[in-house]
Amino acid sequence: MQCISKITALRELVTEWRNAGQSIALVPTMGNLHSGHLALVERAQEAADRTIVSIFVNPTQFVAGEDYKEYPRTFDEDIEKLSTWRTDLVFHPEVEEVYPKGLHGKTCVTVPELDNFLCGAFRPGHFAGVATVVTKLFNIVQPDIAIFGEKDYQQLLVIRQLVTDLCFPVDVIGVPTIREEDGLALSSRNEYLSANERKAALLLYRTLMGIADAIDKDERDFITLEQQATESLIKAGFRPDYVKICNADNLGKPGTGDMVVLAAAWLGKARLIDNVIIRR
Repeated sequence: MQCISKITALRELVTEWRNAGQSIALVPTMGNLHSGHLALVERAQEAADRTIVSIFVNPTQFVAGEDYKEYPRTFDEDIEKLSTWRTDLVFHPEVEEVYPKGLHGKTCVTVPELDNFLCGAFRPGHFAGVATVVTKLFNIVQPDIAIFGEKDYQQLLVIRQLVTDLCFPVDVIGVPTIREEDGLALSSRNEYLSANERKAALLLYRTLMGIADAIDKDERDFITLEQQATESLIKAGFRPDYVKICNADNLGKPGTGDMVVLAAAWLGKARLIDNVIIRR
């Protein structure tokens, strides 16, 4: 496994692989890797000849008051984990390498269709930061395939939309959410939870599953389901940003096709997000 921090060095190696006729999969991460990330790496290895994992804590996707400086950085441990998974290359640039002219006044990529609701409403500018850095990574690496987790469902749709709109020749693959045995979705921010909060956090997934069960039983009063779920979370000590039932393809109004139930809620210092997809 090679570790590279410079764009020019990465491109030289990628050119060698391309000349050898090898396909390339990219797994973008912010580090602090857990089993959910490693599932993405495993899927990348199944899909392509070479796997590149990027580790970059992207400052432009953190909004005012969020935890950019406190975000856990565990580079040595991440490298050890990736080395056991036969990763071909780890790209770990400095901020100045990705944003050579600084963070202000830079070119910015936005996906307006998916940008200003759900998480976008509570984290204004977040998805512009995500779309911009992913566009940069796609241009730097020029992968055939990119792997993202379905836990960040709105992010996944943002990336799929920008790939379509900007004509990137990249196949975006979503990997189902990896969970603890008790159902809690794996997240780097779970370590912000106290022991009691960790137990209480299970209610988020159970609440979403309860909505999904009700819909499977032909309940169609979606607004009431959302309100009841929100009230249940508040009573348990959560501070919900939203609980929403949406069309799974575009996050629009749900109909007769696939749906997704999404939620974001604060518990202590941790902002937890989760979703359940309902196949019709």
